[in-house]
Amino acid sequence: MIPERCTFCKGTLQEGKTEFIARVGDGIIVIKGVPACICDQCGEAYYTVETSRKIDAVMVNAHSGRLCCRLLAAGEVELAG
Repeated sequence: MIPERCTFCKGTLQEGKTEFIARVGDGIIVIKGVPACICDQCGEAYYTVETSRKIDAVMVNAHSGRLCCRLLAAGEVELAG
């Protein structure tokens, strides 16, 4: 269930689309055009149960190697503390 306000900053949620980004092994997957309610202050995304299930299905296929993806240029940096 999606809350009425952001649970982190109490901002207002607006319907929109976002990207879901996750690490899969040594790679990263980006799922574009994901419907979500997005906080207008901090950008936190909230997904419906149906959308979460679709994301889960994509991730299962990504982890099992059944998902064909195109490569994206990306950089990775580590913050030295």
